Amino acid sequence: MLDGISLDQLRTFITAVDEGSFSAAARKMYRAQSVISDLIRGLEAQIGIQLFDRSGRYPKLTAEGAVLLADARGIVSGVDFMKARARGMSSGLESELSVVVDVFFPLEAITSAAKAFREQFPGTPLRLFVEALGGGYKPILNGSAGIGILGSLPVMPSSLTGERLTGVSLVMVAAPDHPLAQFKGMVPKSELSKHVQLVLTDRSELSDGHEFGVMSPSTWRLGDLFAKHAFLLDGLGWGSMPSHVVTRDISEGRLVELSIEDVPPGGLALPMFGVYPTSAPPGPAGRWLIERLKNLCPGKMEEHQTAMRKRSAGKAESGL
Repeated sequence: MLDGISLDQLRTFITAVDEGSFSAAARKMYRAQSVISDLIRGLEAQIGIQLFDRSGRYPKLTAEGAVLLADARGIVSGVDFMKARARGMSSGLESELSVVVDVFFPLEAITSAAKAFREQFPGTPLRLFVEALGGGYKPILNGSAGIGILGSLPVMPSSLTGERLTGVSLVMVAAPDHPLAQFKGMVPKSELSKHVQLVLTDRSELSDGHEFGVMSPSTWRLGDLFAKHAFLLDGLGWGSMPSHVVTRDISEGRLVELSIEDVPPGGLALPMFGVYPTSAPPGPAGRWLIERLKNLCPGKMEEHQTAMRKRSAGKAESGL
C-alpha cells in the first residue's frame, strides 16, 4: 500500500498543516474541501497512521503526524529539486543572475568574484542586493533574487537550501576613550550591562524572538551596519563588527578590540551560506559563483582581505 502514496497526497498533507485547516488548504490549492479531506484520509489509510486529530473545531496534527510531516517535506522537496535541476539542465544559462549578499560578507571577496564572473559569463548581467540579517532572505523568498550569500538564521525557512561557505569573524570593539576600552584584563559580562551596546537590528520578521550576540540590557539599535560603525567610532557604545571592516581602525587606534568573558579569541564566528530556493536551484552561472565563494577558505579569505587593505593603503598614500 505504501507504494501507492502520491505526491498529490503529500502536498495536500503539507498544505493542510501550513494553512492550519482543511478549508484553508482547499482555498490555497483551488480545490473543494471534500477533495482535501478525501486525499488526507486516503493517505492515512495507506500508511496506517492518523495524521490529524479531528475531535476539535479544527484538525490538529497528531504526534505521529508531526514526525511524518518532516518525511513528507523531505520527499516533496527532493522531487521538486530533481524537477528543477532537470529544467535547469534543459534551459541552459541564466539570462540574468540576481544575488543578495549579507552586509557582513566581505565586499572585496564579492567584487573579486564578480570580476572573474564577468570574464566567465560575459553575456549574463549581474544584479546585486546588499541586506542585513533576515532582510537578506526576503529577496530569495519573494523571487527577486535567485541566490543569496547570507549569514545563518536560528531556523532557515524550510523552502530554502543552504550550502556552507566560509565564515565571518565578529569582534567586539569600542572607541579608545570608551570605559570598556580602559578596562584592565578580560571584561566580565556583569560589566557589559553598565554600558550601551550598539546592535544591528533586523528589519524583517524572520528573526523575531531571537537575539544575535546581545549581551547588555541597554541597547541602541541601528538598521545599517555603516551607521553602527560610525557610532562605534564616535564612542556612542560598544558592539560587534565584522573583523574585516574594523581591522584598519584597530591597527590605527580608532577602535580597540575588547576581550570579553566567554567570547573566544579572534571573535565570534558567523557561518555564511550560499542560499537558494530548493525548488529553483541555481543554473550554471549561479552554481559557478557559489563554488567560487566556497573556495574562499578562512586562510584564503584572510589573505585576500590583507591584500585588498594593502592596495587601499597604497592608493591613499599616493593621493588617489
